[in-house]
Amino acid sequence: MKMMKRLVAATALAFAATSVQAADLSAEWAGIKAPDMPALQKVTVDPKTTVLLVMDFMKASCTEQARPRCVATVTPVKKLLADARAKGMHVVYAVTGNDPVMTNFLPELAAQAGDPIVAARADKFLGTDLDKIFKDKGIKTVIPVGTAANGAVLYTATGAAFRNYDVLLPIDGMSGNNAWSEQIVAWQLVNGPGLADRVKLTKTDMISF
Repeated sequence: MKMMKRLVAATALAFAATSVQAADLSAEWAGIKAPDMPALQKVTVDPKTTVLLVMDFMKASCTEQARPRCVATVTPVKKLLADARAKGMHVVYAVTGNDPVMTNFLPELAAQAGDPIVAARADKFLGTDLDKIFKDKGIKTVIPVGTAANGAVLYTATGAAFRNYDVLLPIDGMSGNNAWSEQIVAWQLVNGPGLADRVKLTKTDMISF
């Protein structure tokens, strides 16, 4: 009898182990529930040590036809940009492709004389002097805005955190092709290893100077 019970128990354990091994993302995908939204935080920044990093608001992609979610961010980013300039905060630009005079950038968000501009793909630190620009200006906090959320925003914000900058991410200042891509970026940046202690989620109207 004891032998039979042991056999049954062993069979059950083997079946459970096989079930665990058999389960993978493709089988679980449809049943995965999104985690609760991380808290948004009101923040106050020091304009002298904070930079607004404006990325990839390009004419060709930030349109109602190509990326309507990008268009929706233009108004809040425009106000944040104006407030930042009024307080004398540092503003730095990043573009995809070499466009030092910003001919392909949305004019309402474009750089002014003296604003540094770097050119790179998703990670704006890669192959540029962005880190040096920040260090030369005494930057401690980075506010990244732009598109795509799961491209430039994700990888550049991650790069900033890994370089020991604090990151304030306004969720209404980033955009992807759909809400899900923005959701995973917001979650990852406040939960990922090495990121949680550096990144805070906020909104443009929750930032004060």
